[in-house]
Amino acid sequence: MSEFILETRGLTKRYGGVHALEDANFNLRHGEHVAVVGDNGAGKSTFVRQITAVEQRSAGDVIFDGQPVHFAGPLQARESGIETVFQTLALADDLDVPSNLFLGRELFKLKLGPFSILDRKAMREKTLEALKTTAVKIPNIDNPIRNMSGGQRQCVSIARTAAFASKLVIMDEPTAALGVQETAQVENIIRGLKARGVPLILVSHNLRQVFDLVDRIVVFRRGRIVASLRRDETDGNDIVSYITGVKGGVEV
Repeated sequence: MSEFILETRGLTKRYGGVHALEDANFNLRHGEHVAVVGDNGAGKSTFVRQITAVEQRSAGDVIFDGQPVHFAGPLQARESGIETVFQTLALADDLDVPSNLFLGRELFKLKLGPFSILDRKAMREKTLEALKTTAVKIPNIDNPIRNMSGGQRQCVSIARTAAFASKLVIMDEPTAALGVQETAQVENIIRGLKARGVPLILVSHNLRQVFDLVDRIVVFRRGRIVASLRRDETDGNDIVSYITGVKGGVEV
């Protein structure tokens, strides 16, 4: 078995003449939690989109679970064991919580093409179990997503990711729009993933959160990785120096 669950080698994304991501060499060990930090436009979300095949990379390699991969799209990445919380959430507004949790992986009583019958009871029970495991509180899971607050919607998205996490979880700014209580809830979910040994990439601007939750911090600047630092061997001032360019840096 490979030492790493995920590696990228020379990962590059160009939009015409704009180099959004350039020669990113990155690795993530089994069970490790790594934060990806940087200023707006530093390449953090671009990096995530290449790994999850939301976009196709311009150059470079992605090695997942010891094998080179070139996913056709996010669904294939998910089927391979990568669960992702995107900033856009990817929830269906008109569906309730169980339907959103099981979107694309529905449970059936009978599966005969157009005559298939969903097992709504089983999906409801597993949804309640997932929400309990992740400590996400939704007063009425039969309520359509569109009727929920932004915080509740985000927590549903994160609960879905945590419930189905198999090999790797990626969270892109999961608490950016949340209040204090909801943020604490999400952070507890992340700690639960750590306890289960599920590796995580956390994209975040919140350095307090980063230092509380991860093992290692990777800094992006202008589309390049400029530092990879153990959390216990650095501090906030050091990280900010790399983010702002006060310190230089090379890929690690």
